[in-house]
Amino acid sequence: MTAAPQEPPARPPEAGRGIGRAPGRAMRSTTLLALLAVVLLYLVSGALVFQALEQPHEQQAQRELGEVREKFLRAHPCVSDQDLGLFIKEVADALGGGANPDTNSTSNSNHSAWDLGSAFFFSGTIITTIGYGNAALRTDAGRLFCIFYALVGIPLFGILLAGVGDRLGSSLRRGIGHIEAIFLKWHVPPELVRILSAVLFLLIGCLLFVLTPTFVFCYVEGWSKLEAIYFVVVTLTTVGFGDYVAGASPNQNSAAYQPLVWFWILLGLAYFASVLTTIGNWLRVVSRRTRAEMGGLTAQAASWTGTVTARVTQRVGPTAPPPPEKERPPLPPPPCPAQPASRPLSPAAPEKTEPPSPPTPPTPPSASALDYPSENLAFIDESSDTQSERGCALPRAPRGSRRPLNTPRKPARPRGPGRPRDKGVPA
Repeated sequence: MTAAPQEPPARPPEAGRGIGRAPGRAMRSTTLLALLAVVLLYLVSGALVFQALEQPHEQQAQRELGEVREKFLRAHPCVSDQDLGLFIKEVADALGGGANPDTNSTSNSNHSAWDLGSAFFFSGTIITTIGYGNAALRTDAGRLFCIFYALVGIPLFGILLAGVGDRLGSSLRRGIGHIEAIFLKWHVPPELVRILSAVLFLLIGCLLFVLTPTFVFCYVEGWSKLEAIYFVVVTLTTVGFGDYVAGASPNQNSAAYQPLVWFWILLGLAYFASVLTTIGNWLRVVSRRTRAEMGGLTAQAASWTGTVTARVTQRVGPTAPPPPEKERPPLPPPPCPAQPASRPLSPAAPEKTEPPSPPTPPTPPSASALDYPSENLAFIDESSDTQSERGCALPRAPRGSRRPLNTPRKPARPRGPGRPRDKGVPA
């Protein structure tokens, strides 16, 4: 029997492969370099635009400051230019430390940048990583405490933000689900309903956390609509420049105003987190569907390739398949032992020979007689029994062919008393 083709042994895993690698596929080096180039190009373009817009305004402000300084020196000749420079520097440092130029020690104003409400708002800007910068720590003890406070508070706030975002997103989706049910009752196509639900999710969030606070800040802080929406976007994106800060004006005497602003920041950040989570889930579903569709296309392409290959092979002329069992030529009989000369062969022996079969095309090694072990073993078993009983076997007719009716059957020779019976032959 021919041995089955052995599969090549599996290659051993190379060193360093599969160790410390994430389950997902890592980004290619070319893709990473292309993305880095796009980000650098984006940064350079933004730098050029900001330079063109802001540098002339800075130069104009510097010229105006120089004119005011010269006017002051002309009006007060007793003040030297060096003394005036030192005074301006001290005023700038005081303003950076939270001092208000509109108040002085003789006024009765109780405004402080570190009252309970302002300190609560400052702590909130630390753990939200906004960091406006309008109020900064000036003591070494405060800076040391801020380090450990941020290391503990930022992860804690992240957990809270995830929980609030999930609850807020589920509430909004539940409300939008009722609207989807109404649309479905009106026999609106499901694809259009999905698009409308996504648009409603964005519009409701923008209405609650962007447009409404914009009008509130315009009314309370006295800002323009552009300044208010600028503060809202800069805050909810955690950029936090600090040029506009809600509640930093000395006219705000309410201690609960800035804590309320911080709770609005919490809900707004949670909403944006839920939006990002929804977008991530949608991209994951799209990626899974795309992968499944690509797998189906790959399977169809493999099936089509196999079909085309089979058709081409049939047209070119494939190797001849092994002949069926009825057309297989008879195998030669085993060698007969020496018989006594006084016992002639049966006259029917020449009649059992079959006419020569037509030549068959050469078969490949895989179609040889050794590929049929059951037939060969049956022939060996039968030939051994016949040889032990009759001494010599006649050529065996092919399977499926019947013995001619006019051919006499030779009677079996009786067994001797001392001759053992073969174990494989039934009694």
